[in-house]
This record gives sequence, structure tokens and C-alpha cells, in this order.
Amino acid sequence: MVAPEEVLKNEAVRAYLFRMIGEEGMSLLEKFPPEGEFSDEDLAESTSINLNAVRHTLYTLYGKRLAEYRRIKNSETGWLTYLWVLRLDNIDNCLTEDTEAVLEILQAREEYESMNDFYICPQCGLRYTFDEALNRDFICQNCDQKMDHFDNDLLSEALRRRVDRIKENLGKFD
Repeated sequence: MVAPEEVLKNEAVRAYLFRMIGEEGMSLLEKFPPEGEFSDEDLAESTSINLNAVRHTLYTLYGKRLAEYRRIKNSETGWLTYLWVLRLDNIDNCLTEDTEAVLEILQAREEYESMNDFYICPQCGLRYTFDEALNRDFICQNCDQKMDHFDNDLLSEALRRRVDRIKENLGKFD
């Protein structure tokens, strides 16, 4: 297993995790004991972080396979206790999966931009595809202004460059 302090040295990983779990979550990662399994109550007490914030962070990390738990049942009370460990050694897979998901979205947007001709309302800024504009006689449905042609070449090029950079980072080439 990878120690949290090792993973948290990377600023890009810190930024990614911060967006995922916020300030209290980052504080939990920084204070998480280096070895062993810990209940959420123990973690809240030892780190002085609100129990709900600890639970939210652990379940968020669990959803990304960056934490895991073992469940034990108290034979007298029937209560379940979850003992948590961090699995930050999965961070590379997590980052790759999320980056690939973003890549899919950007590729779909890039295709949409390149396959359509657009018109825009100069008054309110609503953008329409050619077919939508034609169906509305090139009059904005929002403010009844005449639409102008919208040149999306700059946007299309920016999307292409972004997609290419992400593919390069992932080692994917067409």
C-alpha cells in the first residue's frame, strides 16, 4: 500500500483529490494513521474531524476504489462496525478512468461542433444549429431577434487540441 503522504506530494493528485473530497477530506487523508484498520468513529476522534465529514470522505473514496472496508458484527448488540483502510495505490487507475470519461465527453462535443453549422442570437446569446434556426425562420425563440451566423472554428480547434493532449497523456493515438 502507498502511504498518503507519498501520494499527496504530487500537486496534480492533490488538486484532483481536493475536487473530489474537499478540505475536510484532504485533512482526513493527511491525518489518516499510516497502518491498520480504523472505524469512522475512531478516525473522527483521532483527527478531530466531524464524523459526518469522515463518513462522506470514506464513502466517496470507496466509490473510486481509493478506500476499502471490512465489516464486523458485534455478537452481543448486532451492531455493524466498518473498519477502513486507504487504497491510494489505485490513484493512477482512478485518474485514468476519469480522464478517459472526460475524453469521451470532449470527443462527442468535438464531433457535434464539427458536424453542425450554428446561428446565434446577438441579443441573448442563444445558439442554434442550422436545422433549429431554419425551423424558427432564423428568429430567436427567446427574444425575437434575427439570428447571425456563428463561426465556431475557434471552439472546434480548441476542442481538437484538448482531445489530442488528453490522448497523448493517455498514450492513445489514432
